[in-house]
Amino acid sequence: MVWKPNVTVAAVVEQNGKFLLVEEETDDGIRLNQPAGHWEADETLEQGVIREALEETAYHFEPEWLQGVYRWHHPRKDIAYLRFSFGGSVHRHEPQRRLDKGILRAVWLSPDEIRATAERHRSPLVLLCVEDYLAGKRYPLELVTHLS
Repeated sequence: MVWKPNVTVAAVVEQNGKFLLVEEETDDGIRLNQPAGHWEADETLEQGVIREALEETAYHFEPEWLQGVYRWHHPRKDIAYLRFSFGGSVHRHEPQRRLDKGILRAVWLSPDEIRATAERHRSPLVLLCVEDYLAGKRYPLELVTHLS
């Protein structure tokens, strides 16, 4: 059997001291997460994170750096995730846009609010990505190469 992790992309967006997260319905109840989702076969990682951010928040996201690459194994589901997290900014909002199925709303939370709600996070990657952002971790987008 060949092991294959689930590859996901996530957007880390900070504006005026608050981070863009989503509240979403999951098997474990309502959880907080960065705008994130599964990478699709016909897109680059950057295209995937732009798509996911728009679908989940109705904000147009522009990736400006690679925040990090994270591996997390969900202990209860026995699923491994490989997350490519991108930092950047949002430039336009479409408040009338319908959000992805299961997404309740987009929310802006301070780092302290995010830390205080850790028990509601979809995974430990939520807080880790915020802490890495605050620590100044940023890598050039050129680290990711896509060949046709």
